[in-house]
Amino acid sequence: MNIAIVASTTGNQRRHILAAARELGHDHRVTIYSRRTSAEPKQRTRIAQGVTIEHIDAGPARDLPADDVVSYLPELGRYLMRSWNAERPDVIHAHSWTAGLAAVAGSEGMGVPVTQTLRPSGAAHLKLEQALGRRASAVVTGSGDEESALIRLGVPRRSIAVIPAGVDVSKFRRQGAVAARGTRGRILHVGSLGAGTGAQTAVRALSAIPDVELVIAGGPDPADLAADPDARRLTELAETLGIADRVRLLGRVPRSQVPRLMRSADAVITLPREVPSGVVALEAMACGVPVIASAVGAHLDSVVDGVTGLLVPPDRPGRTARLARTLLTDVTLRTALGYAGADRVRSRYSWERIGQELLRVYEDSLVRA
Repeated sequence: MNIAIVASTTGNQRRHILAAARELGHDHRVTIYSRRTSAEPKQRTRIAQGVTIEHIDAGPARDLPADDVVSYLPELGRYLMRSWNAERPDVIHAHSWTAGLAAVAGSEGMGVPVTQTLRPSGAAHLKLEQALGRRASAVVTGSGDEESALIRLGVPRRSIAVIPAGVDVSKFRRQGAVAARGTRGRILHVGSLGAGTGAQTAVRALSAIPDVELVIAGGPDPADLAADPDARRLTELAETLGIADRVRLLGRVPRSQVPRLMRSADAVITLPREVPSGVVALEAMACGVPVIASAVGAHLDSVVDGVTGLLVPPDRPGRTARLARTLLTDVTLRTALGYAGADRVRSRYSWERIGQELLRVYEDSLVRA
């Protein structure tokens, strides 16, 4: 099968799109079409077996907000139409509303089924998302919450496939190197530092969890932490609560170091108010580490409360602290949650499984075309 993917290959989408493409590339030909965002990449780059990225010159060669890409969509559409007229893909998968508009323009009159990934983003692009969702041969979304939102937009339930984020289970696994730690218990928060990310909730919770350290991995590079406003707010909060000696901000951690850092923790907490993918919880579960996760979005699908992890409403430091104390004092519970979480990720969230589900969506689209 010749699969065309239209997507941004920068930002948070990048890892998911490239991993899925590599999985599909084992048995199919995959071309990722992406607007050029730097001066470095060649126009065409082979990144893995069966997978090529094709960079399109449209607008300035830098990252742009989605709304700023709109004025360059005609250029993107014309480029795609020329490419696809020269070599017609079997299926097209657009990974955002801007990619969807470009894909619709580029495939006009070709009869190629277009799969559209939609993550409902609120009122700003509601009409566009409605139109793209109703037009697409299939709509991919990441969680049951998002599926419900799409149905409310008028997207037919029968055309929606819930395909979650995947995890590289060869790297995120129970066995492997473990980061150094002291004698205190360790809770780990991985992710951004700003409001709504759960980092402040984690710090507040720690004040009610004695003799435990909180390690926060995320935010700017370590050298820039001192000047970062969000990092300063967390540090000041820890000082106000009298726990500054038990809070460690690491800054951005290289991806290669995240598994060993997770395996060093007694629990991973991930408490954002909005959870489109829930990757942190999945990766921690894959490492066999129990998670305390906010009871929203993708976490409601991935974390089975009391079985593969513990759920708590966001912005509830007192309740988070109670759950953490329970985990830290009950080795049997930690072990049971860790094993169950790892088993769930291997069976449901491996990239092999995600690739199979995407392929099934594409094949169904071809049958209906």
